[in-house]
Amino acid sequence: MFQLKNTIVSEDIIEKDFVCNLNACKGECCIAGEAGAPLENEEVEILESIYDKVAPYLRAEGKAAIAAQGTSIKTANGDLETPLVNGAECAYVTFNDKGFASCGIEDAYNDGAVSFRKPISCHLYPIRVQEYSSFSAVNYHRWPICDDACTLGKELQVPVYTFTKNALIRKFGEAWYEELEKIAKTLRS
Repeated sequence: MFQLKNTIVSEDIIEKDFVCNLNACKGECCIAGEAGAPLENEEVEILESIYDKVAPYLRAEGKAAIAAQGTSIKTANGDLETPLVNGAECAYVTFNDKGFASCGIEDAYNDGAVSFRKPISCHLYPIRVQEYSSFSAVNYHRWPICDDACTLGKELQVPVYTFTKNALIRKFGEAWYEELEKIAKTLRS
C-alpha cells in the first residue's frame, strides 16, 4: 500500500493485470452477486434525473423493478445501490442478441441521450473504493467470475490501473492519475 494525496492505494492495482473479456464472461458482473452496484450520494440524484431518458434502453423487468423500488435503494446498512430484478441482476442490465449483459445507462450514454456514463463503481471495476473520514482506500477486488479477465490482462500485459485509467481520472482527477503512473513506473521497473 502507498499513499497518494488523500488515498491509500493497494499495489495490486499496479501489479495485477486485467482486461474485461466479455466473450468469456458475457457481462456476468451485472448479473451475479447479492447486491446492486454501489452508488455515491450524488449518483442517486443523477439516476433520478436521467431515468426518463434511460428507461427506453431498459428491459420490461428492469423498469418494473425500478417502478417498485425506485431508481436506487438504501440497504439496511445504509448503503446506496442500484435496485435488483427479483434479487438477481441489476435493474439497469440489458442483454444483446448474443446474451451478453450490458448497462442500459451506458447504452443511453453511448447514444448521446445522457451525459452520465454509469455508476463510478461499475466504471472502476475491478477497483473498489472504500471511503473513510480522512482518506479513500483504493483496492483491487478479485472475483472468480473475472478469472478470464485476469488471464487476458496478463496476456496483453495491461495492469489494472491502465485498464481503469478513464474511470480513475473520472474519480480522482488527471493530476492524481499522473502521479499514479509515476509510482507505477517505479514499482514495475
